[in-house]
Formats: sequence, structure tokens, C-alpha cells
Amino acid sequence: MSLILTAVATLGAIGAGSAGILYLVSQKFKVEEDPRIQEVQDALPAANCGGCGFPGCAAFAAACVRADSLEELSCPVGGQETMDRVADILGKTASKTTKKIAVVRCSGSCEERPRQNLYDGASKCSIAAALYGGDTGCSFGCLGLGDCVDSCTFDAIHINPVTMLPEVVEDTCTACGACVKACPKDIIELRKQGPRSRRIYVSCVNEDKGGVARKACNVACIGCSKCQQVCPFDAITMENNLAYIIDDKCRLCRKCAPVCPTNSILEINFPPRKETPPAAKEKEVPITA
Repeated sequence: MSLILTAVATLGAIGAGSAGILYLVSQKFKVEEDPRIQEVQDALPAANCGGCGFPGCAAFAAACVRADSLEELSCPVGGQETMDRVADILGKTASKTTKKIAVVRCSGSCEERPRQNLYDGASKCSIAAALYGGDTGCSFGCLGLGDCVDSCTFDAIHINPVTMLPEVVEDTCTACGACVKACPKDIIELRKQGPRSRRIYVSCVNEDKGGVARKACNVACIGCSKCQQVCPFDAITMENNLAYIIDDKCRLCRKCAPVCPTNSILEINFPPRKETPPAAKEKEVPITA
């Protein structure tokens, strides 16, 4: 019995000594955390989506406290209201941010972009993209397997069962950028939501030459540059046979969409265009490429 008591006492002494050593070490090397970090973290939406560019809300809060200015820091989920609260806590000024939304730059539905084969593999865009160009003639377009849907923690993007294309739900999209990162074809982009949720963009990423692109998809951009010619704000660039509307320069004048021969430029949430009188149509001067 005495042997057992001795062993128990010895182990207890070792445990107590180790605990004491650990306590002393922790006190010597402990790092005092600025209490404002927790205050800022409490003001954040706790989405931990990574849209701010940091691993989570805690890391973003620490960055806000350490930064000299909040100019380069933004929480896409909380928006301007959240950043104003953070600025009040830290005694800094929050930059005015522009609300953004994810847009899918592909209009190649089953009707516009017929399938040429059947993919019978793992139902992941990342895997399919690594294996081949896709089941249509366009190797740039959406694969429709839903990696973007799986990545969204806000239930803000879904695959339309008819078109087999992703559709973004404006009311729930936070512009966290998860779907942008998840798309192996780089067809999803964050753009300004625009006044009254109105925006214009080229819904195509096909870089093939015009004839090849049009053969693969009826609504593909063919690089004719007509949109660029009519834009009064120099907001459209042409690169790799593809038109692109620069978000910061576009003034939503809508002059580009009517001249697009393939209807690859989308006008979102605008009122219907007025019919052009026949007499006015006769006076229109054709645009030469």
C-alpha cells in the first residue's frame, strides 16, 4: 500500500511542478491583445467568408486595429454600415465603398450552345475543367456542375435547371467572392451593383475568333468592336477577340447593347427600350467594323 501511495504522491508532485512551470512560461511569453480587436470583431457579421481577404473575421478585426487607415480594408458582407461602426470604434475614417454583386459572364444556355457530348465523370467543375474543354463547342463557357453553388455560404447562387447556368440572387449576394474563386473557367466576376441595381456587361469570355466563337455559341462575343466604336466614355476594351466593359468607366448610357450583333451585352434591370420609329431607322448611318 505504501508503494502505491508513494507513486501517487510522486506523480502528483510531478504534475503540480509541470503545471507551475507552464504557468510561469505562459506569463513570461504571453501577448497582450488589444481589447479593441474583440470590439471590432463583435461589430462584424461573423460570416468568416474570407471576402475581406483575410482568413476570417478575427483576422480582419486585428488588421483593422493595426492599420493606420481603413482605406484598403472593407467587409463586403457588412458593407458601409459595418465599416462605419468599425471606424467609430477605432476613431478612424472608413472609405466609402461601392456595393458589388457577382455576375455570371456566360449566356451559353442549352438552347444557345448545344451539347456535343455527355460528360460522365465526377460532378465537379474543377475536375471536368482539368479533364477536357467541356461538353459544347465553347471551351471557355460554364460547365454547369455547380462548384459556385457549393462555395456560397449565403445561398445566393443556383443552377437554373433549364439553361444549366448559374443565376445570382441579388437580395442575398454579399459579394464575398467565394464563387469567383470556385469557378475554374473564370466566368464569374464581381461588378458594381449599380444605381437601382442596373448594370451592363459583356456576358461572354470566349477568346476564339469571331467565326469559331459564333459557331460554338449563338450569343458569343465575336470581337467586331462595334460596341467599342459607339461608347462615348472609352469604357470598352478589345483584347483577345473579346470585348470587355470597364466597370469604373461605364456610365450606363446603353449605346453599346443595341449594336451588338450577337446580343452578348446584357442590360440588367433597365426599363424596356422604346421602339425606334421607321423613319428614324432609315436615317441611321451603318457602323463599319
